[in-house]
Amino acid sequence: MTIQEAQKIVDEWIKTIGVRYFDEMTNTAVLMEEVGEMARLMARVYGEQSFKRQEDEDNAMDNLSAEMADILFVLICLANQTGIDLQTALIKSLEKKTKRDKDRHRNNDKLKE
Repeated sequence: MTIQEAQKIVDEWIKTIGVRYFDEMTNTAVLMEEVGEMARLMARVYGEQSFKRQEDEDNAMDNLSAEMADILFVLICLANQTGIDLQTALIKSLEKKTKRDKDRHRNNDKLKE
């Protein structure tokens, strides 16, 4: 699915199942909460923190996938609420980064293996 299709699917879900969008500030807070949940998992899967329970460790990648999906869902909600076409915005962002960073990363000694 394209990002534009995802935006339409989320909008339809909100209108039929979710009743209505939360306001933009509530969704921003929910987005931060979801990012925090993903960060907690990242610190345990890829960082130095340990899991408290074996069950959490066993399900870590499924949980990480779910948290990323939750983040994407809320981000799409915010885009829909504010009239942003995320697909167009992403294309513009990639163009900006390509122009700005054309040689920057290639010439960064810290990135060379």
